Amino acid sequence: MKYNNPVIKGFYPDPSVCKVNNTYYLVCSSFQYFPGVPVFESTDLLNWKQIGHCLTRKSQIQLGTVSSSGGVFAPTIRHNNGRFYMVTTNDTTHQNFYVWTDDIYGEWSEPVYVDQGGIDPDLYFEDGKTLFMSNGFDDNGIPGVIQCEIDIETGSKLTPSRSVWQGTGGRYLESPHLYKINGRYYLLAAEGGTEYGHMVTYARGDSPSGPFEPYADNPVLTNRNKGGYELQGVGHSDLIQDEQGNWWLFHLGFRQTGQWLTYHHLGREVFLTPVTFGEDGWFTAGHNGTVLSSFETDRIPDAVIQQEKKSYTFENTDWNLDWAYLRHPVAGNYLLEPEKVTLTGTGVTLDVPLSPTFIGLRQRDFNAVISCEVSLTNGEAGITLYMDEHHHYDLAVRQEKNGYRVIERLNIGDIKSIEHEADLGSDSHATLIIKASPERYSFFLLADGKEILLGTAQTRYLSSEVAGGFTGVLIGLYACGEDATAEFSKFSCEYL
Repeated sequence: MKYNNPVIKGFYPDPSVCKVNNTYYLVCSSFQYFPGVPVFESTDLLNWKQIGHCLTRKSQIQLGTVSSSGGVFAPTIRHNNGRFYMVTTNDTTHQNFYVWTDDIYGEWSEPVYVDQGGIDPDLYFEDGKTLFMSNGFDDNGIPGVIQCEIDIETGSKLTPSRSVWQGTGGRYLESPHLYKINGRYYLLAAEGGTEYGHMVTYARGDSPSGPFEPYADNPVLTNRNKGGYELQGVGHSDLIQDEQGNWWLFHLGFRQTGQWLTYHHLGREVFLTPVTFGEDGWFTAGHNGTVLSSFETDRIPDAVIQQEKKSYTFENTDWNLDWAYLRHPVAGNYLLEPEKVTLTGTGVTLDVPLSPTFIGLRQRDFNAVISCEVSLTNGEAGITLYMDEHHHYDLAVRQEKNGYRVIERLNIGDIKSIEHEADLGSDSHATLIIKASPERYSFFLLADGKEILLGTAQTRYLSSEVAGGFTGVLIGLYACGEDATAEFSKFSCEYL
């Protein structure tokens, strides 16, 4: 059969996966968004259903004034003795911690902190012992993948932190994961930075603490130096074995906006790549060490059909699963109903690293038509294409002294400009439409059955290459102004 990458589209970076019986569970980074760390499940590796989040309470994660791309970094999910563990970093407070649950569909525990620095933590269980790994500096100041034994009940360190591998020389050694396969220990990592030089490397040894011998042909997987290729930034992977004994890598990557346009704004996404072990115990990955937009494979039955959801509405999405807030929301400002949402604005705008009245869906593909009806009482409300507080495009209804207007506003770094306006008179209701393509967003007002073009803007100014950071564009609904109240209805995001 043939499957297509990415297998989870949109801003879902840093995937980690584990398998329990015949079901796979996957988590991703969430940074400044709340709830934190989305959890997915699948029985066929290709079709993933979100089932919850690990961090659903303010007591579990501090996000109050976290800047964009701060907060929750690179989670790892593991299962041991009937219990699920998710270990991650709050990069803003520089703390590594884990939470656990005995019910993957229920709530997760309060955080258990580990006194080891670095980021991208990993847990490895064997013979009643728990090894904790991250990348940073050990107790003697030596950099690399650092490791200690912990008490899994308390998070207390039982041994000093020691650097066990320094990688292959690429910058930003990160994302360590440890596995025991056929009696040997494999240490997987990423190097090169989570941009165009990203790559997957690995080493193996006879002990979980090394020494580790690097694979001679590292990087085992990378799309670096592949000019004119849509898929880039391949790295940060996790290794998994399926029911038939086949091995796979789940990893991140991103789709640039065009063959030769080196910008990406959808964020880092989840990709699946086949792995093959040789007789010598070393493994290779992908197509000659690269990732393709589609793979032909006999490892997945032809009966498995890769599904893709093309239409997102209030009615067919779940407020608690599909939608996200910026940092910790003020619950009283959101009235979430099956067919509409009412937002109450505050003095907090989209331009500051706080929690404006905002709720958003990740943009999952380049070509889309987004529409929504907005009814406003005071202030401003509308649709925002949101990368971060300094980079977002807004199509909104705004109250003026003499009535209401629809505005198209571009926020690019220090430049904040209302590009076009349309007068609504005394009517505070409008139907807003945004049409997305790989290179441009176009902004429309629907009036008297006709679409009135207000203007267009290039997607590149919402890309990671311009904005920086580690997130992707969210399609947000927002309200701002102390007395602002807005009702949103008939929301639709149709991917073409």
